Amino acid sequence: MVKGPGLYTEIGKKARDLLYKDYQGDQKLSVTTYSSTGVAITTTGTNKGDLFVGDVSTQVKNKNFTADIKVATDSSLLTTFTYDEATPGLKAIVSAKVPDQKSGKVELQYLHDYAGICTSVGLTASPIVNFSGVVGNNVLALGTDVSFNTQSGGFKHFNAGFSFTKDDLIAALTLNDKGDKLNASYYHIVNPLSNTVVGAEVTHSFTTQKNAITVGAQHAIDPLTTVKARLNNDGVANALIQHQWRPKSFITVSGEVDSRAIEKSAKVGFALALKP
Repeated sequence: MVKGPGLYTEIGKKARDLLYKDYQGDQKLSVTTYSSTGVAITTTGTNKGDLFVGDVSTQVKNKNFTADIKVATDSSLLTTFTYDEATPGLKAIVSAKVPDQKSGKVELQYLHDYAGICTSVGLTASPIVNFSGVVGNNVLALGTDVSFNTQSGGFKHFNAGFSFTKDDLIAALTLNDKGDKLNASYYHIVNPLSNTVVGAEVTHSFTTQKNAITVGAQHAIDPLTTVKARLNNDGVANALIQHQWRPKSFITVSGEVDSRAIEKSAKVGFALALKP
């Protein structure tokens, strides 16, 4: 396993996962089964009010090669083929979504002790080309993420980011939307024994001159049960409790309350993930 700055998507990821991951406003059920040959089949259904959406995913692994096929209720078919460690640190990914003829993409990821590079090209006549690169080490990382539309001849997005990791603290700063939004995040492990973590994210828009602030925390009640909570500057509070009732199987109950519209009913979400 390569020790280094990782890919650009990992800048600020710890804080984002703390503040946004696993919060569920709908009812979701996911069941994974494995065949005798090691094929994994995952069936997922989500009830969003009066709308029910679902998909069936199949994953096949053979040494360094992985094939993922997902069929959704909207009749779309997503296929992803991954070849890991073609050479040390290199991963190749080919993906496409049918019937979207413009969704085909080839992606290469390379991880080094002092760099992380990811580049992708769309499989069209006038493709969108993406490039992201990070240089640094386990403590400091500096990177950029660029997307160029060859058809229009302009940049789709141009982002830059910086992260600092020291023991139990991770701080990140990113400039997004072609320099319009500045995002700062903070992640701090207060007590590793109880998995107590606090974090915050602040986003400033130079165009609207508005700030968005979200703070959150998590704590493990016991080795199998975790609680999380977050609050933003709009007065919206979320909380969840997640219990691992058997290995790799989780039940999550989350709720949301808007303090500025307290007369409205609280939103409650439920998620159940079953794996053998």
